[in-house]
Amino acid sequence: MSRDSGVPPPSDLLLQAVDGMDRPLLVLDDDWRFAYVNAAGAAVLGRTVEGLVGRDVWAQFPEAVGGPFEQLYRWVRATGTSGSTEAWFAPLGGWFRADAFLTEAGLVVTFDDVTERRRVEGERAAAIAAREEAARVAADAAASAERAGRHLMLLGDINLAMTSTVDVDEAVDRFAHLVVPLLADWCLVSVVDPDGTRRDVGRAHRDPALVEAMHRYADARVRTNERSAPVPTALRSGRPVVIQELLPHHVDEMVGDRATRALLEPLRPAAVATFPLLARGEVFGALTLVNGPDRGAHTEAELRTAEIASRRAALALDNARLAAAGQQVAERLQHSLLSPPVQPERLELAVRYRGATRGVSIGGDWYDAFQQPDGDTVVVIGDVMGHDIEAAAAMGQVKTLVRAIAFDRLEEPAGVLRRVDHALVGLAVPTMATALVCRIEQAPADRSTGRRRLRWSSAGHPDPMLLHPDGTVSDLSAPVGPPLGIGWRGPRADGVVPVPDGGTVLLFTDGLFERRGVLLDEGRDQLRRLVAASAGESLDALCDRLLAEMTGGGVEDDVAVLAVRAHPPTWERPRPPAKGGEDGPPQVRAAASRTAAAIASTACGAQRIE
Repeated sequence: MSRDSGVPPPSDLLLQAVDGMDRPLLVLDDDWRFAYVNAAGAAVLGRTVEGLVGRDVWAQFPEAVGGPFEQLYRWVRATGTSGSTEAWFAPLGGWFRADAFLTEAGLVVTFDDVTERRRVEGERAAAIAAREEAARVAADAAASAERAGRHLMLLGDINLAMTSTVDVDEAVDRFAHLVVPLLADWCLVSVVDPDGTRRDVGRAHRDPALVEAMHRYADARVRTNERSAPVPTALRSGRPVVIQELLPHHVDEMVGDRATRALLEPLRPAAVATFPLLARGEVFGALTLVNGPDRGAHTEAELRTAEIASRRAALALDNARLAAAGQQVAERLQHSLLSPPVQPERLELAVRYRGATRGVSIGGDWYDAFQQPDGDTVVVIGDVMGHDIEAAAAMGQVKTLVRAIAFDRLEEPAGVLRRVDHALVGLAVPTMATALVCRIEQAPADRSTGRRRLRWSSAGHPDPMLLHPDGTVSDLSAPVGPPLGIGWRGPRADGVVPVPDGGTVLLFTDGLFERRGVLLDEGRDQLRRLVAASAGESLDALCDRLLAEMTGGGVEDDVAVLAVRAHPPTWERPRPPAKGGEDGPPQVRAAASRTAAAIASTACGAQRIE
């Protein structure tokens, strides 16, 4: 092809290709000077192309003199044969592979940074060497030493399995399946609940054919155990009970019920060892290991390992219980800081709060609803920065300030936010928060007609929505002011919109629609569609559906929702359902209630929601 065609000659194309290669390449002339180096090569060597071309390689990199790279280059030049080498090059702090071959243009060298590959290979070789060494040790060791290694691994597995969950029953079941068959043919793990109830939660048998028989016996064991049985004895004394040869009179002393003894017969117990689950001076349950006649008595190694395992399991169980209790305390604290909403005449209010599903279920989201002395209803929703106990305490202070100022001043929402912002700064409350204050107004002349207006102002909070009776949804937009806590002196604005009978005002925190990897507009669009699709549902059903479908897979942030529905004068308020009891063991309920009440009373004086 001629040059007139506008296409570069092949030599130019080749040079351009080499210049643009990601792989480093250089050419050394007969005097060991850089005749050429591409950009990638100069970058790896920490130099520029202009700073290398024409320079002596040994003068530029004297550390390479006498090393494997010089040996390779001289050997290739002397023999005309291509070659390669890998070596550590200290100036560049890494392993490099160099490939060299001789051309008329000089000695061509391509090289790669293989530091990461060498590291991986080194780790793999070390791991292989470690496994081979372990295999050699195991081959040389006696059977008892091999079992000791397996027991040691078991203890590590127990720590890992039981500390990776805060669910007590799940942790205990994992424990049971770990110790069988290494320490026994089958086992039962009992736990004592805070109210003193004993349950056989963990159950495992090495023989699948006998699992159902084990369950039938375990279901009957708790209510038929005699006081002298191993588990009651271990629970009272805090010491192990070991019966290396289980005889008929032992069974009679253990089980007082003939039907339960019949359930035990297919399991053919020959040896029993029970260890209390003891941690921090308290017995939480017991581990019972049982061997059949083929396995016989427990070995000393098995008993030692079982005792250590029981103590580790007890500590993990205690930690799980403490974590569960702490979670309940946190949840009760959060709800204690959230006041129950008022239910004004011809207005229906519903609130929902869901804590984050990751970490501590407590944070700075809140809602509030109360009536002003003039009869108007104020509804508030907000979000204090943070997600911890400090955020919850700060939330209580912010919420109380909003409530007190809005009740006392009877100002428009923008004025309330302005005063709250100044109060937070003046009182040196170290927090920032977004808030949305809304007032549902009804002038005396409007009471007979049922006309209402919603007046609202936002301090950095997501806009509310209005669900119309016909199913359309409006975003209630007004100028948004800065968050609270910065002492903003500029103006704050109100928005006003009529609220028709059957209309629903929806307030929410950003956790309802913000998701990692999802644009904010997309999340809000999804929420808007869901609200529209919920037209005609009761207010409680609407709130439940929003939480279920918007946060069903779990959320990383708290979520608060407050919904207000306006009803015509003919509307009759549904009778509230009967109040049920609270969940949770008595000790946990008491601790949670005391902690929540104490913090609530000191932090913000909020009322408790049952």
